[in-house]
Order: sequence, then C-alpha cells, then structure tokens
Amino acid sequence: MTLLAVQDLRVAFPGPGSTVTHPVDGVSFTLERGKTLALVGESGCGKSLTSLALLRLVPEPGRIAGGSIRLDGEELTSLTERDMRAIRGGRIGMVFQDPMTSLNPVLRAGDQIAEAVRAHKAVSRAAARDRALALLTEVGIPDPARRLDEYPHQLSGGMRQRVMIAIALAAEPAILIADEPTTALDVTVQAQILELLERLQAERQMAILLISHDLGVVAGRADHVSVMYAGQVIESAPTEQLFAAPAHPYTQGLFASVPSMTGPRGRLTPIRGNVPSPGAWPTGCRFAPRCPERFERCDAMPPLFPVSPEHASRCWLSELP
Repeated sequence: MTLLAVQDLRVAFPGPGSTVTHPVDGVSFTLERGKTLALVGESGCGKSLTSLALLRLVPEPGRIAGGSIRLDGEELTSLTERDMRAIRGGRIGMVFQDPMTSLNPVLRAGDQIAEAVRAHKAVSRAAARDRALALLTEVGIPDPARRLDEYPHQLSGGMRQRVMIAIALAAEPAILIADEPTTALDVTVQAQILELLERLQAERQMAILLISHDLGVVAGRADHVSVMYAGQVIESAPTEQLFAAPAHPYTQGLFASVPSMTGPRGRLTPIRGNVPSPGAWPTGCRFAPRCPERFERCDAMPPLFPVSPEHASRCWLSELP
C-alpha cells in the first residue's frame, strides 16, 4: 500500500541575476508502508534537499517550485504551516545527518526527547519524561535513567544518534526519514544503528526513507533503490535487481568504484569528473560529460525508460533494442 507518493518534485533557488536553479528537478518515487526506500548518489546530487522538501523545510531563499507530495492521499504542498507542524515529527519523523549539530548542546537529552513528545501529545511534563525514558530504553541506550540527564557532549557518537532516533520516534510516525544515519560512526556502531532501525521498523511497521551515498549501507537493508544524479532520479529498481544488473552507466560506475569482498581483486575504477552544480548542468543527459558510453543522442535529455516492470533507467541506451 502506497503511503508516500512524490511526483515531479522541483526545488528552486535564485541564481545570479534573474536566473533560477533547480537542485531537485522532477524527482518522483513512492514509499510503501513498512518498506524501505533508499535514495543514493554522490554528495551534491540533491538527496538531502529532497528529504527536506518532503517536510517543507527547504532553506530560504529556496522554495518548492512544483510537483506533488502526497501522504496517505493528502497533498502536503498545499497545507498551511500550522498543519505542516503536525506532520513534522508527527506523521513523518526525521533523523538528521549530524547529531552533534542537530541536538541542542545546552539541553539534557531527556528534555529534548520530552519536548518532542509534548509537541505532538497532550501529556504532562512527568508523563513526557517517562515517555523519554521508555524511548531511550527502546533505542538501546545503556543505563537510560542516567542518560536522561546528560548533555549531548557527554554522550558518544552512537548514543547521540540513538537520542536523535528517539526524538524522531517520539510521536510514533508512519514514516522515518534517515539522512545519512551512520555518518562519522565507526563500522561497529554503524552496524548497530542500522540493525536498530531494522528492529524498530519491524516492531512499528514504519516506512523508512534511507538517504545514503554508501551502496554497502543500502545493500540488503532497502527494498527499493532510487539512484540520484544532478537533481534527478536516473535509475530506480528493487534492490536485488539493481545490484544484480544496474542499467545506467552512472550506477554501473558507482558499483565499479566500490571494493568487493568476493571475486577476483582488481583496480577500482573511479567515475571521472565531478557532479555538475545546478547552475552548470548540461542541456542533455546530465551524466553525459562523465559517461564512457556517450553518443550523439545524449545531447537530448532522456526520459526514464522501463527496463522491466519495476526497473527504470534515464539513459538512451535503455531505449535501444
């Protein structure tokens, strides 16, 4: 059952003079209840800005310039700001990239969780504190009663991330957006955080939108993957299909640049060049300047071609018989 449907989402920022740039340009995807969708791609491709747009938190002077965001059939782009405050943290929770900068350094962890509880639930301060303690226990923080009264700087990186998850879960949202939830954590703690999200999802039947640049993080943890490049979704498929047979040259390049634990060892092949900035996108295929498969047709923008019923690729090669 589709819980979140995003169609042709565009985010605009003013450029030099009277120009306008669109760092998110026509993004579409759906998220089903209880499932995990991963948005992957290099830094600067528009993943995090897409997630902020879902909550209408695009930083000024940016704005949502077009498209549709429907949550359980309700159009979010037309809601009042007051109604959106009920959505943020209520029906959609978000775990931001860096808990050290996202948490308030002068408030105790328990107070920050309790604040999120009271923002969406009509409960007393004592009840909110009890709820905060229960959430810290649920996310696996050791000695949660003591951690309630500690400040963010007194917690480890993994504990701070668990506090962020507890805040995001305070109002029991239907969707959890996890934006690079394992950034700056060591490998062991990364695995613990990802396992925690899986357990919470299974217990609560949440949908998860996982934002990551790390294919290893999404492998085996996402049900579906949408690959973003230069503000667009350039390939979308069930995770197993994407990893077994990536169709777009960019996705193939991502896989070629990741070391493998199995098979013959060889030199990694990086993708040459850099992601273009929104003000300097090519007129045709945006990956064409970096693509080893480029040919004349690439001077025109390709649509998303169906590769299979659930697999699509924004590449002219996918149109060829």
